[in-house]
Amino acid sequence: MQVREGGLWEAFIPDLEPGCLYKYEIHNGQTGALLLKSDPYAQACERRPQTASRVCAPTRFIWTDDRWLAARRTRDWRHAPLSIYEVHLGSWRQKNDGGWLDYRELARQLAEYVRAQGFTHIELLPITEHPLDASWGYQTTGFFAPTSRYGTPDDFRWFIDHCHRHDIGVILDWTPAHFPRDDHGLARFDGLPLYEHPDPRRGEHPDWGTLIFDYGRNQVRSFLLSSAQYWLEEFHLDGFRVDAVASMLYLDYSRPPGQWLPNQYGGAENIEAMDFIRELNSVVHGQNPGAIVVAEESTAWPQVSRPVETGGLGFSMKWNMGWMHDTLGYLRRDPVYRCHHHDALTFGLLYTFNENFVLPLSHDEVVHGKQSLINKMPGDLWQQFANLRLLFSYQWTFPGKKLLFMGGDFAQRGEWNHERALEWHWLQDERHLGIQRLIGDLNRLHTGVPALYRDDFDARGFEWIDCHDSGSSTASFVRGSGDQIAVVVLNFTPVPRYHFRLGVPQPGIYLEKLNSDSECYGGTNLGNGGRVEAESVSSHGRPWSLLLTLPPLAALVLVPAG
Repeated sequence: MQVREGGLWEAFIPDLEPGCLYKYEIHNGQTGALLLKSDPYAQACERRPQTASRVCAPTRFIWTDDRWLAARRTRDWRHAPLSIYEVHLGSWRQKNDGGWLDYRELARQLAEYVRAQGFTHIELLPITEHPLDASWGYQTTGFFAPTSRYGTPDDFRWFIDHCHRHDIGVILDWTPAHFPRDDHGLARFDGLPLYEHPDPRRGEHPDWGTLIFDYGRNQVRSFLLSSAQYWLEEFHLDGFRVDAVASMLYLDYSRPPGQWLPNQYGGAENIEAMDFIRELNSVVHGQNPGAIVVAEESTAWPQVSRPVETGGLGFSMKWNMGWMHDTLGYLRRDPVYRCHHHDALTFGLLYTFNENFVLPLSHDEVVHGKQSLINKMPGDLWQQFANLRLLFSYQWTFPGKKLLFMGGDFAQRGEWNHERALEWHWLQDERHLGIQRLIGDLNRLHTGVPALYRDDFDARGFEWIDCHDSGSSTASFVRGSGDQIAVVVLNFTPVPRYHFRLGVPQPGIYLEKLNSDSECYGGTNLGNGGRVEAESVSSHGRPWSLLLTLPPLAALVLVPAG
């Protein structure tokens, strides 16, 4: 190999056939170490447990998603419906013998299912090449290579193209926060810390046993920025969810005193990581109009989803972890005690519009002993299903874009296991089928009623009707503004509320567009006959009101007729 300017090395080997396997043999003159390393820029790799890089022929794939890409460039995602189905490809469905489906098989089945259920996007747990199945892809070794578990790079292109032709966007979970220590990967690539920070107080992750990129090095930033742009250009992805952003931003993340290295000003902020994140978001948004970048950031770091030019980090959106923790914590309580914790429902509105939020019920909430969503719910089996229907109805009507991990869409009872397919057999039970019907109807309601998505990030799109009814554990609010509104009423107890008077913004007929207690979802079918007329009786500070029947553990969505 020949060295070039800037510390880059190159070699030219003629007549290499596509599919040939290769590694770099690196001799470190200082330590005497002789290393065999996979190519960090490889576009294809051997299937694990083998670790060689694979020569990849220039793609011959012909894209057919021009219409989708043209529409994406002008799409105003801030004011558009966005409902994300989070998927682990290896365990969504499997072959009868337990083997993986390939990218093309997955594309056909997944696109059909997602479109039928009304989701607008799929979010893939990392399919960047990784050696350990149990990492779910989050310990990446191939930052430019789709995993060979499910096929070739062109097979993955076919997956994306097929989704786009069925009007489904695809977001990739991307992991620039850390990388594994595997001998064939980036760790001590030339025998010394090259990609990772050399000081273990900044270069080693204490929780995950992984290594942390040195964001202060130009070549490391270039590597990561090139990876991001490669996926967007070569695979037409619609954006990223960036994993573990908090661990990038804080030098003292999960570290006791004395085990972290302050920045040059003595603080705990990782200034180099901040600069990298801002550059990443500027590049992605500047060169890929319509693409989104979502932060999984679990702290109160300010302006995560605000523009770089105003001092923000530049992400499109941020996961609302506070909403998730508060809501699941509230709903796990027996309804008799919920009146004492009513603020868990209302506290989130104090900060909901500080960021552009996604409301996540993600894979992290259904593993490692946390139980499945249905098994988090209290009460007997009927109450568990009613509570779950109520949870989803609340999520889909609360301000913010939506994300649901696979399995939750039909109330899988077991925790997610990456080695096994989802428990699809539960759909033979009408109660599980009812949850699946509800998710589909919530998505269609969400995309069909602009009041439920148009102002997700603007306070003018939300107004409480009554946030103080802790005694009865009900909550009610208006979504939207002007003449495009939706009224949402939630009953968090198993007690039906008859003759429930609710103040509304305008007179006329209100259509009951959704009742989560409907018989078709597995409920009692208690409700208001599909429509109710406002009366000129003042309530909740409004001159008109509805006299409603509130079903038990249920949500109503009412929209003015016409």
